[in-house]
Amino acid sequence: MATEGSRVAKLITERGLASRREADEWIEAGWVRVDGRLAVLGQRAAADALIEIDPRARAEQARSVTVLLHKPIGYVSGQAEDGYEPASVLVTPANRWEGDSSRIEFRGAHLRHLAPAGRLDIDSTGLLVLTQDGRVAKRLIGDETRVEKEYLVRVEFTGPGRLPETELERLRHGMALDDVALRPARVSWQNEDQLRIVLREGRKRQIRRMCELVGLKVLGLKRVRIGSVALGPLPVGQWRYLRDDERF
Repeated sequence: MATEGSRVAKLITERGLASRREADEWIEAGWVRVDGRLAVLGQRAAADALIEIDPRARAEQARSVTVLLHKPIGYVSGQAEDGYEPASVLVTPANRWEGDSSRIEFRGAHLRHLAPAGRLDIDSTGLLVLTQDGRVAKRLIGDETRVEKEYLVRVEFTGPGRLPETELERLRHGMALDDVALRPARVSWQNEDQLRIVLREGRKRQIRRMCELVGLKVLGLKRVRIGSVALGPLPVGQWRYLRDDERF
């Protein structure tokens, strides 16, 4: 191995082929050859050395991944706040679900610019989408989104008896939060103490605030579906990649 010259990763970066981190990852994966020979991490080479990049590295560089995480209670969706960790810290090789059928090989580059596409508050659990793909983010967040989000909500009625049917109808249509009318929702009893709620919007703590307005106390909230993508058997605290055949 050459002891003079620049590190191969630095040469790759200077030639505009990849970032320094990507270059290291490509070398580690065996996707870089220098003057016809497989490169190794830390290797040095002359400034005019012939550097060849495996096409698989280019494909990996162009691919944006989307991760589906079963967020546990106690993690925030976005940036760390008030001492609580962001859910993204759970996206590690050790926490990848063994049932992931995407056939995508985990790369450290998949963690860069991985951002939540929508929120799920700290006291809630269930499906959280983290993505590098701006198209996915645009479809799932913002005022114009119409993608359904389905929740199972365990509740306790604070009034006498059971929740009146008229109040259930209010949950479905006719409510406003912060002086803004809510879109119609699908609301039904899953069992005697659990509601199934389907929304086409995502105001901050929307379901908890809706329930409060009709005298329901939320004891537990779990998101089980976004669009046509279901949480399914994904265990709490584990994640998988969105497959190529899945769409929101």
